[in-house]
Amino acid sequence: MQSVLLLNAKGGSGKTTIATNLAALYATAGFNTAIIDYDPQGSSHFWGTLREENDRPAVHLIDASHKRTGITRAFQLKTPANTERVIIDTPAGISRDLLREAVDRADMIIIPVAPSPADIHATAEFVRELMLTIKTRAKNIPIGIVANRTRQNSPLYQPLERFLNSLDIPFITTLSDSDCYIDASATGLGIHELDPSVVTQERMEWTTLVKWVSQNLPHSSQSDTDLPLRIASNQ
Repeated sequence: MQSVLLLNAKGGSGKTTIATNLAALYATAGFNTAIIDYDPQGSSHFWGTLREENDRPAVHLIDASHKRTGITRAFQLKTPANTERVIIDTPAGISRDLLREAVDRADMIIIPVAPSPADIHATAEFVRELMLTIKTRAKNIPIGIVANRTRQNSPLYQPLERFLNSLDIPFITTLSDSDCYIDASATGLGIHELDPSVVTQERMEWTTLVKWVSQNLPHSSQSDTDLPLRIASNQ
């Protein structure tokens, strides 16, 4: 079982968008997939219930919010025995205790960043906090950053790109600010389950992200390695 953790203390960075789309992609590719949703808003969990209603390849849902499950909830965080891929979605303003708990469950961390001065500033502070946690708990864990919800012709994009390139963390890719993500989320789908002719650009951007995950996820299988090549055939 391999797990990918979505982290950023700043709200609105698009953690849930990446979490749900990655989960949908793995499930569609045939992996037994689960989402652990730590966010009290429960957006990933709600997306999963919509997915069940639309009879898509299953994603097991785990409601991990303290506010909804209480402090004693270890049994509720257990994934089914046959789970192969776990996507972990976390809330804005994540506490240090929850950050440590989430990092302990992760094999990889992805940090989405939105293109605004407030997001850049908040992410810089968060990365410093995260690296202190990683230093003491998971020294060799792969970490990558995604520029999310971007419009490359916007004056905000260049400062974001300079900031991401200044960090000592791999800058994986840029995901566009596309209404297609809203359309997919509204029915519990992922971007790769929409009509390919409508999401050509989005799929190209995701190919880079999935390839990076496949290459850096510890103990990845041949199925992970081949996943980018199968994106174009996913419906």
